[in-house]
Amino acid sequence: MQAIRKKRKTGVMTLAVILLCVIVPIRADAAFTIPGVCQVQTDVGGAYLVKTLDYGYEDNTYFSLRDMAMLLNDTEKSFSLEITKNTVLLNPGSVYSPVGVENTPWEEEENGESSNYSDIALRRNEFQINGETVSYYTLITELPSGDYDCFLMASDLAMMLDMDMTVSASDYVEIHTQEPFGISPAALEEAGYFYGVNSVLVGDATTGEIYYEYQSDSPYPIASTSKLMTCLLAMDAIAEGELALDEQITISEAAQALADSGDGVVPLKAGEQITVQELLVGALLPSSNECALCLAEAVDGTEEAFVQRMNQKAQELGLSQTVFFNCNGLPVYTEDVVPAKRQNSMSAGDMFRMASYLLKVYPQITDITSMKEATLESLDLEVKNTNPLLHNLPEATGLKTGTTNRAGACLVTSLAADDGVMEHDLVVVVLGTEDSIERGRVSGLLSRYALQVFETGAGKASGTDGVSGIDGAAQGTGEQVSGNLPTNAEAAVERILWTARRKGNE
Repeated sequence: MQAIRKKRKTGVMTLAVILLCVIVPIRADAAFTIPGVCQVQTDVGGAYLVKTLDYGYEDNTYFSLRDMAMLLNDTEKSFSLEITKNTVLLNPGSVYSPVGVENTPWEEEENGESSNYSDIALRRNEFQINGETVSYYTLITELPSGDYDCFLMASDLAMMLDMDMTVSASDYVEIHTQEPFGISPAALEEAGYFYGVNSVLVGDATTGEIYYEYQSDSPYPIASTSKLMTCLLAMDAIAEGELALDEQITISEAAQALADSGDGVVPLKAGEQITVQELLVGALLPSSNECALCLAEAVDGTEEAFVQRMNQKAQELGLSQTVFFNCNGLPVYTEDVVPAKRQNSMSAGDMFRMASYLLKVYPQITDITSMKEATLESLDLEVKNTNPLLHNLPEATGLKTGTTNRAGACLVTSLAADDGVMEHDLVVVVLGTEDSIERGRVSGLLSRYALQVFETGAGKASGTDGVSGIDGAAQGTGEQVSGNLPTNAEAAVERILWTARRKGNE
């Protein structure tokens, strides 16, 4: 059975573009892959047949990289490919060498039966672009010919090669090699793309200008993105001379108990010592719950007292849709006969305000959050950053992931931008996606959108100007946050020197 799914044409790349497929009627249970084909053409050539795999459900479509490489071979977006069982090497600007399976229907086995592709796993296979490791979810399968092919979301490929894709009047997918990748969140919202997301917000943290928002005023669980407030308060304590980055903190029994639990990340042992700097790294990169607890205890003695400080700081910052129950974002049960399960909650608007404040007052936070990996010397332990966008966007500088069953998968992203006059921090807040795959994909699309609006002004949602910025600063004024700047002389000098070093490296 062949089914053509007609989609409304839009002027930008949306996920609706990848749904025009001819589906082979194979069962569509979750974790099954459905082979199909799709007609794709470039703006400089004819139409080609491209093999597809729908993962889990129809229309969750991944495109053959070999087929796409072949049809782009004579364009400015050409790329070479090397694909093995679990690795992909892609080099933009190079010529692709075909292996003979490109732009043809799915092959049959030698006995004439259709091949079985139902057990292909969607995973983060090793993927390099020009030798640099990136982070994308892909499907790699061995074809009957013995060659391997990789299947990738069309939107991911469009972002990689910076090209636009639309649906033509003749129902073909068209690749516009001369046009840059573009995103319209409003069009995605209209198509229902954000139905599976609690809320999102995109804006310029430096000016307070909001580019786009979706359900940004309602509070939702925020999981480990809570640790941004924990680290903010720890940096307040450092600025006020109450803590020092090289200060040794003795690990408590409570921290060890958390480390030994199913929610443990970093193997902390009671009585041993670790520096404040390492605790910040541990909380922000691998999202260590026990490192966040150590910071809370270092600042206030107990987590209970620290949580009071967290909620007080939220009030000071005007975060009206925010409540904290602990320092790390894990679920908390009450001691009632029928216990209630509570989680730290915040609206996307409040998260944007808090992140903007953090980036303005302590810009050096990105020295930590931009690291892909680090070593905790006290433990002789290497830790990795959980933020996938650090591998895919050179502008990405942080900030924090978070995941619980109730919160879903969350990500607060910061991006460095420069308008030639001053540096800006762009912030993308995504709360409550279904899983880490969607978290990375939604955050990646909206991060591209943030850079697109900042650089060109194109695609800015209407009705977003004039919204109050941080601490009452007017939108677009570029005013710095007032109050609560570093009061300790050493911290203030460090902040000035950090800014100077960034300028000197330009």
